[in-house]
Amino acid sequence: MVGKLALEDGYVVAGQVFGTPGDTWGEVVFNTSMTGYQEILSDPSYCGQLLVMTYPLMGNYGVAELDCEAPRPHVRGLVVREVCAAPSNWHLESTLESFLKRHRLMGLAGVDTRALVRRIRDQGAMRGVMAAGDVPDAELVARARAAPELGSQSLVATVSPKRPSEHNPLGSHTVVLIDTGSKAGIIRDLVKRDMRVIAVPYDYPAEEILALRPAGVLLSNGPGDPRSVEATVRSTGQLVGRVPIMGICLGHQVLALALGGQTRKMKFGHRGANHPVLERSSGRVYITAQNHGYTVDAAGLPAELEASHTNINDGTVEGLRHRTLPVFSVQYHPEASPGPRDSQYLFDRFAGAVAGRPLEV
Repeated sequence: MVGKLALEDGYVVAGQVFGTPGDTWGEVVFNTSMTGYQEILSDPSYCGQLLVMTYPLMGNYGVAELDCEAPRPHVRGLVVREVCAAPSNWHLESTLESFLKRHRLMGLAGVDTRALVRRIRDQGAMRGVMAAGDVPDAELVARARAAPELGSQSLVATVSPKRPSEHNPLGSHTVVLIDTGSKAGIIRDLVKRDMRVIAVPYDYPAEEILALRPAGVLLSNGPGDPRSVEATVRSTGQLVGRVPIMGICLGHQVLALALGGQTRKMKFGHRGANHPVLERSSGRVYITAQNHGYTVDAAGLPAELEASHTNINDGTVEGLRHRTLPVFSVQYHPEASPGPRDSQYLFDRFAGAVAGRPLEV
């Protein structure tokens, strides 16, 4: 069956529908990872987005539920050059197409993704509509232009849990995870370091978090504009100085806002598993996994925060460190899932702070 993707600037591409034929809309973004499509599709940070994969072949090793970062996918649609119908992998459980069908998601294959990605790089991330069938181009473009902007949607409320949950109850130190759309890999890495993790909703009040007697707080990743999660920003500001804090991705942006910094939307964001980041204190360069469309404004950092990491490609802020308190954050994903695991040391750094040791530089 034929299908189409239309962008708000009037650009339209056609392809073959796979997964579940349908009609969907969202912000059109791209990811440069060669592998890891299953973890990417199930990352809650992609809520509200139509995802284009730049690598030309997807699905060649199938899908295994163990590799999911959340119980279900969070993208609204998938666009690829070619989808593999006969994958090979010792622990695969289904094909990529059957995975999309099971979750009633539409994919579009046979698309010139290189041309599409160049369009997004030139024009920036845009709203788009994807539909099965030979729908008139003008109709799809008009619908894309009428779709809500990503920043106007309450996406975190959609992916955040409704009630607290506990992981590794016998862990040596209690850490509260403010879950604004956390990936499962973050919890795995905390548990691996013998932490008892209590995941709470994004709007959990600071006084109730402190009542759990945490030795540390972690601010998770999540979708959308960080300025839209006012409750998380407010509670984070009330926690600073009372417990060690680590922020990841959206959590990094929330921490900056809580301390008086500013954030801004990027032209097309960072999404992939090969982004080089400089750690300024050591001079080392780490290859990182990233997924974000907003960034912390380097020019507006409050005096108590310093930029600890910067992006080699565009100079954007990739990490923050409080000058006097055990509080730090990174824009990228140290748990990877998928991607290089170069930055696992950051979880060790947080574990040390939770145990009462001085924060390493």
